[in-house]
Amino acid sequence: MSINLITLSDVQLAFGHHPLLDKANIIIHSGERCGLIGRNGAGKSSLLKLLDGRLQPDDGKIMRSSGLQIATVEQEPELPPDQSIYDFLCGDFTETEDWQRPARVSSLIDQLGLPPDAHTQTLSGGMRKRVALAKAVADQPDLLLLDEPTNHLDFDGILWLEQLLISFRGSVIVITHDRQFLDSVTTRIIELDRGQLFSFPGNFTDWQARKAEWLEAEKQQNSKFDKLLAQEEVWIRTGVQARRTRDEGRVRRLEALRRERSARRERSGNVRFAVSEGQRSGRLVAEAEHITHSFNDRVLINDFSTVLMRGDRIGFIGPNGAGKTTLLRILLGQLTPVSGSVRHGTSLNIGYFDQMRTGLDESATLVETISPGTEWVEIGDQRKHVMSYLEDFLFPAARANSPVRTLSGGERARLALARMFAQPTNILVLDEPTNDLDIETLELLEGLLQDYSGTVLLVSHDRSFLNNVVTQVIAAEGNGHWQEYVGGYDEWLVQRPEPQPEAAASTAGKGSAKKKRWLRKPLMIKAREQIALRAWPLGKKKSLKSFPKKSPR
Repeated sequence: MSINLITLSDVQLAFGHHPLLDKANIIIHSGERCGLIGRNGAGKSSLLKLLDGRLQPDDGKIMRSSGLQIATVEQEPELPPDQSIYDFLCGDFTETEDWQRPARVSSLIDQLGLPPDAHTQTLSGGMRKRVALAKAVADQPDLLLLDEPTNHLDFDGILWLEQLLISFRGSVIVITHDRQFLDSVTTRIIELDRGQLFSFPGNFTDWQARKAEWLEAEKQQNSKFDKLLAQEEVWIRTGVQARRTRDEGRVRRLEALRRERSARRERSGNVRFAVSEGQRSGRLVAEAEHITHSFNDRVLINDFSTVLMRGDRIGFIGPNGAGKTTLLRILLGQLTPVSGSVRHGTSLNIGYFDQMRTGLDESATLVETISPGTEWVEIGDQRKHVMSYLEDFLFPAARANSPVRTLSGGERARLALARMFAQPTNILVLDEPTNDLDIETLELLEGLLQDYSGTVLLVSHDRSFLNNVVTQVIAAEGNGHWQEYVGGYDEWLVQRPEPQPEAAASTAGKGSAKKKRWLRKPLMIKAREQIALRAWPLGKKKSLKSFPKKSPR
């Protein structure tokens, strides 16, 4: 029997004049896994803070079941300095008399491949996220709140988290842009849209179908309402009839209609992506011959050769720390390999989107970032004022002169894309572009990349994004070995060889080889079922037997 864990009744929350929640209502039940979705800036993270008590509503009620235990993992988790991973995860279990906690912690450390003696201040972003997730799970909460948990995680980390949440006994609310993660994990989708919370049973794919129907119904309802309001406005202007006593009720109804129309919050427009394509590059983009590169005595790339051609859309796949960004920089000529050579083609105009957004000047305004020294942006053969261009990326004119440091993570990502697309390019390089972008923006970006006539080089852990954009993959297979495959993520999953235990151990730590073998079998079955329905990149249906083990190049 399901229990009501948290109930929100007519909850209101606003920052300044912008209401994030407007008399919102929702009930969170025991045993359910909810995906919380909505546009950047809609208030999803603020809602999690309301649920766990870090924020108080401006109005309305939040009721929690007695003794409810909540654990939260934020986007960028803060860990105490100078403490070992093991000590942080165990805490003072003797004080709480939780004598089984060390065993749970040891199991989580083994599953996640965490170095137990490593100190928290030395950890990378991906490792910090794993530690924070392990801490939340070890607490055994009734309700687990996760804010973008797949950011900074590699594929194995994401798959581990999926399996963990599916078997988790408590309830889960997760904010994520990872559509495949939502499909695998969730039993209910909660959408935060214009201050209201809407609930849809099922996973993300179920929500897409239901939301399309709901939006169409809303459009028709608003159309009928506006038609009625227009008729009543015509009537009131006739004057004499409206002043008759018997029509006072109709006048009051018109006033109520006006108030209702004024209170309606219109859905904001979509981001409008357009890319300024420069002159075509030469047919050859880059040719690497027997390149090898090391970092701190660790071999990241060992005797790798490849050819990149104009129009290729290539995804770089591998665990955190495998050297994806390093390989990308070598192929672009930004880093010289220890040995081997890279030859580049002609007329290369590169647009680079880096995962840390380091190219953004924190003190510069939005206008200065997009178009320094001029008020105009050239997009192909179209000339656009910089204010209009910013509005295409959902930055209103009132914020055009705000400094970059005032932007949220999602807004920074949109600004970085806007700046890159405003420059003439024939090669787009995107290093983890999906972090911090909402789902609608991701889908629009996918469409632009599919239609882009230049070359696309993509580093991402978003499986749906890879499947929808790339036509071939360059994957890290351990010990500095890289291999090419035709297709996207699903095709690579079927074609890749079994991970070598020693390679897995070197990249993820103690116990990770065992974890990877445990993950692989069900994933292989799932991937084969998916690929049976997918089209081969050349547009022809192929059986699984016809898939090449390696790229024909």
